[in-house]
Amino acid sequence: MKKENLSSISALQESVLRDKRTMEDLIADFSINVTEMFRDPQFFSSFRRNVIPIIKNLPKIRIWHVGCSSGEEVYSMAILLQEEGLYDKTRIFATDINVHVLEKAKSGIFSIDGMQLYTKNYFEAGGKRSFSEYYKAVDDQVFFHSFLLKNVVFAQHNLVTDHSFNEFDIIICRNVLIYFNKRLQNDVHKLIYDSLSVSGFLGLGKREGIKFTSYENCYGEFDGPQKLYRKYK
Repeated sequence: MKKENLSSISALQESVLRDKRTMEDLIADFSINVTEMFRDPQFFSSFRRNVIPIIKNLPKIRIWHVGCSSGEEVYSMAILLQEEGLYDKTRIFATDINVHVLEKAKSGIFSIDGMQLYTKNYFEAGGKRSFSEYYKAVDDQVFFHSFLLKNVVFAQHNLVTDHSFNEFDIIICRNVLIYFNKRLQNDVHKLIYDSLSVSGFLGLGKREGIKFTSYENCYGEFDGPQKLYRKYK
């Protein structure tokens, strides 16, 4: 309210209803955008070792990155698929509620400050080349090469109000559900279930899981410690 120079919750509510910019700013402030390249590298390592051999023979691969934030994990997946020879037949849909972070993700421009950590994560995740081959450093920024975006579609999507928009072979929804209450978590799991093909893979964050949801009996643990699941019905 201080930022908008408003005196009460009622005034903020009225401003949100009447002013699109206020609504977008409020959503941006509520969004939690904590991410990094190859975050939790053992997850990506397991994906490379265990999931890639199963999906490599699919004619097309459809992946949904839910709550993609500023895009670091999307670029990580694109790099991994490129190294495994699968990127050309993959379409990645990367969605978030926050239009501002989506614009940052589309740009492919990140601070050079994170590159040391990201390089470490990349190699721990099984990276096969020099990580610096994927970007160009200019002053205090790095620009990831545009070929990593050729099969990525960024779009705004609200997990609470929007519906399924495709059928996917893989859904990555990591460190999103921890910010929802139990009812909303179950609603999102329904959306994920409706969007994931049978035998498709679901990747969740370290502190997330499918137990105690209405869909826990629809999945098998593929790699329990890395929160990788496979839908079997």
